[in-house]
Amino acid sequence: MERVLITGATGLVGGHLLRLLMAEPGVSAIYAPTRRPLQSAEGVINPHDPQLSDALAQVTEPVDTVFCCLGTTRREAGSKEAFVLADYTLVVDTALTGQRLGARQLLVVSSMGANAHSPFFYNRVKGEMEAALIAQQWPSLTLARPSMLLGEREKKRANESLLAPLFRLLPGNWKSIAAQDVARALLAAARSGGNRGVEIIESAQLRAMAAQSPFAK
Repeated sequence: MERVLITGATGLVGGHLLRLLMAEPGVSAIYAPTRRPLQSAEGVINPHDPQLSDALAQVTEPVDTVFCCLGTTRREAGSKEAFVLADYTLVVDTALTGQRLGARQLLVVSSMGANAHSPFFYNRVKGEMEAALIAQQWPSLTLARPSMLLGEREKKRANESLLAPLFRLLPGNWKSIAAQDVARALLAAARSGGNRGVEIIESAQLRAMAAQSPFAK
């Protein structure tokens, strides 16, 4: 993992992951296409365009590892179509860009309950996204499925504020998880690398990986 492409770097998980990557000695270049510009950071190449697909097209140098931390809600997106664009189309575009640039490892933030046959729209789109990525036949594909994410967002999500106290008390995969722990687990998974096929990491395992990672402190 020397040359990295990351999308979603302005988001909750992606912001934490970008900071970890910047401090990672094994990473020599970070390409972080975004809709709006990032604050200038050493070693981060930030093509930006209101159309993320156009920003992705500006990345032309080879990479070996791709992280995708894109994600929203139907309420935030404003419509079903906008949600599909953010959580399916742009995720698939990120993966295709990585393949174009020679990457062999893809790590994606999905969601607990992702299921292409779910009667629930959110879970169904997440499941369809996972299926599309699996069909791309990556040598190494990691799908992280966190529960409710905890952390300071630029814009508060009403449902998360109301439900967060409950999700902190739930057991196993249902228990809420800190966004920075998801980022730590993703980086730990990327460092292990290898041609391991498809790996699905549920929320409880993400918490365990984060606790054991060297990035926990």
